[in-house]
Amino acid sequence: MNAQNLMTEELVTQELASVDLQTFRQVMASFASGITVVTTVDGEGTPRGLTCSAFCSVSVDPPLLLSSIASRSGSLQAILERGRFAVNILSSRDEKTSQVFASGTQDKFSRVRWEPGATTGMPVLLGTTAHAECELDSAVRAGDHTLLLGRVVAGSAGVDTLPLTYWRSDYAQLAPGARTTHPVAV
Repeated sequence: MNAQNLMTEELVTQELASVDLQTFRQVMASFASGITVVTTVDGEGTPRGLTCSAFCSVSVDPPLLLSSIASRSGSLQAILERGRFAVNILSSRDEKTSQVFASGTQDKFSRVRWEPGATTGMPVLLGTTAHAECELDSAVRAGDHTLLLGRVVAGSAGVDTLPLTYWRSDYAQLAPGARTTHPVAV
């Protein structure tokens, strides 16, 4: 084994300290993301929801998506109890909706237009770029968050809306010319 391989092996096996919080936040803020509102209905039938930018596709077969939610969230507890949720992908016009669902406001759903999803009954926000109705596949604790894997059982997507994005701790919008004119395989 040469000196370079030995050094690499030592670095790989050495436990490293975590980066400081400021650096972590700067690095993560440099990744532009879409913004979603994850919704459910609690045991009393009250709609619950929160803003979530940690969202991605996981699998095509079966169709799975992932949302990462703070473990202290009351909406998370409702999702875990109910076993169903919806992910609403916000449009460039939905900045106020994002702010409402990111706040501690109690009556969030009185401030938006919504309807029960046709398949799951979970709240689907109207006028969004897209939505997915999900059945909870699994939940995994990861640090101070819980990763929800949802099996998509229904959904729809608009064709003429741009998504709301978040970059470097502020809202951003895609330029209209950035839209693709051809369908993109997912």
